[in-house]
Amino acid sequence: MTLIEQWRKLAEGSDEDAEVRAFWNNYFASETEAYKTILSDTSVRYEGKAGELAARFNMSEATFGGFLDGINTSLTTPLDIDSIEADTAIVLDIDLEKLYFNMHEAKADWLYELKEWNGVLSEEKRREITKSWRVSKQYVNKEAKVGPNDPCPCGSGKKYKKCCGRSAD
Repeated sequence: MTLIEQWRKLAEGSDEDAEVRAFWNNYFASETEAYKTILSDTSVRYEGKAGELAARFNMSEATFGGFLDGINTSLTTPLDIDSIEADTAIVLDIDLEKLYFNMHEAKADWLYELKEWNGVLSEEKRREITKSWRVSKQYVNKEAKVGPNDPCPCGSGKKYKKCCGRSAD
């Protein structure tokens, strides 16, 4: 069974509110510690068998599958998540700016507010990335409006005000 399959089975395991909360609290604590480790020394290259990396981050293999699913979009070369097993060799080549952006995308303030970011990205760079993320969420209606003297979009060849834009009398 792949790590992501194990993760999904684990994540869907309970219907009890208290168990679900405990599960996610444990996962978020493990995830936070993993990111603290990664950000504390960005010169470290994380590569090896997935099971070994899970142990290195003090996670079960299933939990590491969830972690990989979360970090995958922040890797310079995304992994084929659906095929990773414990003995699969992987490389976590993390694009740190993309990671910071994606943490905003996930609304994971407990991650993008980690003090470990101070030694990785300058405050100015973090503000720039945050601004870029906010701008990416803004909706802009780029549909051009038809003016009264423009050709009617129905294709009649008449001005809009003399065709479809004519007010009902």
